[in-house]
Amino acid sequence: MKLISWNVNGLRACVKKGFMESFAALDADFFCLQETKLQAGQIDLELPGYCQYWNYAEKKGYSGTAIFTRHAPLSVSCGLGVEEHDHEGRVITLEMDEFYLVCVYVPNSQDGLKRLGYRMSWEDDFRAYLGSLRQRKGVIVCGDMNVAHNEIDLKNPATNHMNPGFTDEERGKMTELLGSGFLDSFRTLHPEERDAYSWWSFRTNARARNVGWRIDYFLVSEELRERVGGASIHPEVMGSDHCPVELVLT
Repeated sequence: MKLISWNVNGLRACVKKGFMESFAALDADFFCLQETKLQAGQIDLELPGYCQYWNYAEKKGYSGTAIFTRHAPLSVSCGLGVEEHDHEGRVITLEMDEFYLVCVYVPNSQDGLKRLGYRMSWEDDFRAYLGSLRQRKGVIVCGDMNVAHNEIDLKNPATNHMNPGFTDEERGKMTELLGSGFLDSFRTLHPEERDAYSWWSFRTNARARNVGWRIDYFLVSEELRERVGGASIHPEVMGSDHCPVELVLT
């Protein structure tokens, strides 16, 4: 079973840059999107064989998540069930027979770290939400988590220390989440791999020079560890400032 996660940085724009071709080539059972930047009715995707689930932000042209799946879920929910957090379309959860699949677009701390305090509150509530799911069955979390966890996960750690996405606080929350019973599938299978990134700034020709960050993840709860058959990144897939990441579940 193949799962793909991709921050498309605006799905309508990505469709004009080859999204449908990439979707077909990646041929996933579950295809999870972040930063769709859509409202209901703004796009009509023909995806034969897939069910489509969307969570839209109330603010137009902002945030948003979606999951396309070949496997009908037992149930679908949007958000965390926390009023403060559930206006930006950041979370979709599918309950499957053997696991929960959570697609997430974690809030960015923004320039000047002006949203770092909110981000810390969001992280705690998100971790609690995942813990509540995990009491029932295994959990797979995927998406743009807006943090490079360790120095190996970005090209220039020294000059980016305390920038959004590489603050001690954000990294600490990822450490807490992993410590609560989750594993980073890519690092579990590729612990020493360097220059493996999923996001590149549009500035200074960063992608061509592979000056990037790994901020897109598949996290898997410990119950599912033995089912992790593969984890990879697809930098060859264009259309966004992020590229897709993949999990193979056996």
